[in-house]
Amino acid sequence: MIARMWEIRASLSGFDELLSWVCDVAVPRVEVLPQHVSSDVYSSTDNRIVVITKWRHSPESLPAPPPHLIARAAHVWDFTPVDR
Repeated sequence: MIARMWEIRASLSGFDELLSWVCDVAVPRVEVLPQHVSSDVYSSTDNRIVVITKWRHSPESLPAPPPHLIARAAHVWDFTPVDR
């Protein structure tokens, strides 16, 4: 299992539209892939949106968001479970 964390900061006026794009466009595009397991979307009070997707293998990237909605490019990290 691989968890991919995708984090982006919305422009000051673009938060609501970016959140809608993430939920209605970006996440549905990866949820149909056979290696996809689950997705969760989070938002913060400082205009950030985080998507955590889980994959059986070979995680896929979310599509690039509309440039006018973002304050900076997305950051992406992959994580694997730790046996403890």
